Amino acid sequence: MATEADFTSMCTEADFTYDEATFEVTDTILKAFKEQGYIMLRGLFNPEELKKIKSVLEETDLVPKHGYGIPDATGRMPKMVLWRAPGTDVTGMVCRCEKVVTTSEKLLGGEVYHYSTKLMMKEPLIGGRQEWHQDYGYWYQNGLLFPDALSVFVAIDRCNKANGCLQVLPGSHKVCRIEHKSVAGQTGADLERVEHLKKVFPLTYMEMEPGDALFFHSNVLHASDANNSSNRRWALIMAYNRKSNNPLESLAPPFPRYTPLEKVPNSAILDCTNLTDFSGKEFLDPTADKTVKADTSNRSEQATKA
Repeated sequence: MATEADFTSMCTEADFTYDEATFEVTDTILKAFKEQGYIMLRGLFNPEELKKIKSVLEETDLVPKHGYGIPDATGRMPKMVLWRAPGTDVTGMVCRCEKVVTTSEKLLGGEVYHYSTKLMMKEPLIGGRQEWHQDYGYWYQNGLLFPDALSVFVAIDRCNKANGCLQVLPGSHKVCRIEHKSVAGQTGADLERVEHLKKVFPLTYMEMEPGDALFFHSNVLHASDANNSSNRRWALIMAYNRKSNNPLESLAPPFPRYTPLEKVPNSAILDCTNLTDFSGKEFLDPTADKTVKADTSNRSEQATKA
């Protein structure tokens, strides 16, 4: 049986620095992903790219018009905006750029398509926690037959223990899907089972600098604490599903079935001039999502203020 020391060693081996000129998914990177369910790519987005991404997220009506809260077990709410198609704005170029999409394809072993992107927002002092879950615990209910999918968590702000950084159980993707149930407004994993798994897979805090990215398998158990600090914690999370894992048509809505994804060069992020036109992004109406119970009560007020 693997020991905590074994998994701690594996965590270190899954941490890599991204270099635009030389990066490729090597056998070492692929082995790390397969063994513990994730890889960290430090500096995937450079400061100039990050500045442009933030200008879209912070200076447009994207959040006020489309944002909503998902209550946690304590009543506090992390907030989010979710869209199902990339669109043609700067964030669409991020979803389609080669360093994200090609890396995802290499890790999953086949062509992928864009499943969703969400902006997760934990505001200072009030941002709620994200309960323990597997992404496949949600996506199973949307018709995915296999967990052949992953998420790419991109730190927009510095993420640390104080402001509710991501926590994972490395290697937990090997236990397959755990039963999930409603926890307040969220869908959470069976906590009794999670507590047992913490004794096998050491809880690891994913502290990240802006621009760092964590690619993680859809069965990896993860959570995040509330933001009790004075610093904001925003993250962009892109999800990709393998083409061969096309969801059951009857269960897929409101999430997309296979739709070919047109990759763009990494330079498209800085070259893109569309900062405000979000047509074609297919923003999710949270009332249609059977895996959450959203709070949209302040959306109209936010939109008015914007």
